[in-house]
Amino acid sequence: MKNISATGKIPGISQFSKLNFRLTEKQILFSTLILCLGLLGLGGFWFKSRYKFDNQMSVKLQELSNVDYPANPAPLGKNFKRYSNRKLTLIKKDDTHFDFVFEPTDKNTAKIVIKNVDLELLVPKVPEWVKKDPGLETIAFTDREWNRQQISFPANSKNLEIIGGDGFEKQNLVEVALANNCLNAGFWEVLLFTKEDGNKSLYYQSWFTFPMGHYKNIFEKINKISYWQHWWKLEHWQDPSGTIVKTNLLRNVIDQKEVATQFPLDERIIVSGEQSRKVRTTLATNLTKWRDFYDVKNEIKFASFRGPGFYDQNKPWENQYWRIGKFDKAILRNIKPIGVEQNLQEIELGFTDTKTGEKNRLFISGINLKTLPQLPVADYPKGLYMPMGIGIPPFYQSYDELTKNHPDVSPYFSVLLDSQERWIDHHHLAVDGSVMHLDKDNPKLLHLYLLSYERNTLIAHFLVDLT
Repeated sequence: MKNISATGKIPGISQFSKLNFRLTEKQILFSTLILCLGLLGLGGFWFKSRYKFDNQMSVKLQELSNVDYPANPAPLGKNFKRYSNRKLTLIKKDDTHFDFVFEPTDKNTAKIVIKNVDLELLVPKVPEWVKKDPGLETIAFTDREWNRQQISFPANSKNLEIIGGDGFEKQNLVEVALANNCLNAGFWEVLLFTKEDGNKSLYYQSWFTFPMGHYKNIFEKINKISYWQHWWKLEHWQDPSGTIVKTNLLRNVIDQKEVATQFPLDERIIVSGEQSRKVRTTLATNLTKWRDFYDVKNEIKFASFRGPGFYDQNKPWENQYWRIGKFDKAILRNIKPIGVEQNLQEIELGFTDTKTGEKNRLFISGINLKTLPQLPVADYPKGLYMPMGIGIPPFYQSYDELTKNHPDVSPYFSVLLDSQERWIDHHHLAVDGSVMHLDKDNPKLLHLYLLSYERNTLIAHFLVDLT
């Protein structure tokens, strides 16, 4: 069949097409303008909703059952879920002090108030000397928010009030814990404990989003900088890998020496404390010795810790243990930290990347070796149990201890660097911190352990001769 063009069949259609195209262009421009205005409106609504704040705010609590959270590694007690369905009211006392009021919804449950908590100590704040370098400041803020900070209040704390209920909580509550989870800014958690058979057991747990308007205001008040300089890093994980770390801005070296150090690869894996409760969150089999963590034939994964603050076995977290696959040496330094008068010590562990040959170095700095506790290996969780980062508090600490030891004036820091002084993301490496104590019988022998991702397991035990 002969092909006859449309323009040939209907004269003048080409002019009509051009006219129609011009009209469509205007429509597109108009529609684009409307869409942009709509997005701006939605953005403004989102911003106002996300960062709103008031002196008294109702905050939604999320409570999970055993069915909802089968991988829960907490020491659950016989009364878990018997005093639930609470409501949270947050009350601002001044620029940084707040009350957390956990209201009951039935007559058996007590009203529990955590009073006058200074959130300057829980919202990330970096040391003044770190602000001199943008790279150090970025790492300090990132690690501070992405490490767990859990503070505890004993039942007789002046910051705690227990009112009403059927009497169980008044008589049996031994500790309340408040945690800034190692996740996006605002992901917080509360835990209530009793004692059973001499051991602390959890009977209530819930998660909530700390109001981001208050978080922003506290951040700006205590750091004296705009929140918007770092908001994306704090509210979303931003990996600052490759950032140059100038350790000379954190401390000056007085002297150093290589020290005899053993890493007994055939020693059996040591398990105690929270590691004994996290068997279900370590997704691996046939791990019996330290060397098993560095054998590329072994598939080692961990349950991911995700919002609002629980472990998910269906989303495994991998590791990069080949980056510390071969231990080389340890160096002990006497140092003068920036910002404090006292001379302290630093341990550097040297490793070889078994895939690339890169020389990587782990620094654990700003410690007083003489004041470390002397413990048997089985009691390692009672040692100096610390995250990685700069200007960071311990993972777990009483509120009283925190008020006496502000993280932003601490000389402690721990970072993993490559041979070019570039920061290595220890989260993807799957190392979250270290533990240290002196030997029970020999104060010149230092035990140093590495903690895996989310402290699920120890992955190394070094014996450092301090003589």
